[in-house]
Amino acid sequence: MIKNKKIVVVLPAYNAEKTLEKTYSEIPMDIVDEVLLVDDASNDKTVEIAKKLGIKYLQHSDNLGYGANQKTCYSKALELGADIIIMLHPDYQYTPKLIHSMAYIIANDIYPVVFGSRILGKGALKGGMPIYKYIANRILTLLQNIIISQKLSEYHTGYRAYSSEVLRKINYLNNSNDFIFDNEVVAQIFMAGYEIAEITCPTKYFKDASSINFIRSIKYGFGVLRVSLLYFLHKLGIKKIKLFKMNN
Repeated sequence: MIKNKKIVVVLPAYNAEKTLEKTYSEIPMDIVDEVLLVDDASNDKTVEIAKKLGIKYLQHSDNLGYGANQKTCYSKALELGADIIIMLHPDYQYTPKLIHSMAYIIANDIYPVVFGSRILGKGALKGGMPIYKYIANRILTLLQNIIISQKLSEYHTGYRAYSSEVLRKINYLNNSNDFIFDNEVVAQIFMAGYEIAEITCPTKYFKDASSINFIRSIKYGFGVLRVSLLYFLHKLGIKKIKLFKMNN
């Protein structure tokens, strides 16, 4: 049951013209109050399609990066008075049909954060995740769980739901503007004492789904390990890290 909770779905978009309409068509508007698209200076017709569909949108004048896109998404969603914010990629890699379940968990105070996990079950490989990405995901997740003493099935999903309380508490505006943003948010959530629920999420890998190349994946991997080590140092009081300063 979801009562008196404003649910806002945010779509961080970049060149999503081929998949935006299909993604939007499956968002369950029976419980979602608003959909917000933030376009990171796409060079295709993403914004035109958003206008045609009647989606509320914001547009960056320059390409600022995936993390910067999410910063705009969350800040605007909070400004709109959202109680639950669900981040869904408009590239149709993750199914919008899990929004009901993710929102229910938060609305009923079971967990304040919910991730759609590609690793629980066999969704990742079945959906076409490249084997090198699957292996890298498993290795990084194992190392992160050891370093920060958690038990997530994966830290790298792009399908996430947050209670507004969590996003107001953590300092996400201090995070990277690049892909490492997602991992910094996970570390901040755990540092703030919140727990994260995971639900099995099928995923689709295809030509028009967004992805980072091999070189950027390597850079991302080292960035992930750095965030985990910073968490470890801060948690033990060895060094105070600005990333983990919480809002009052």
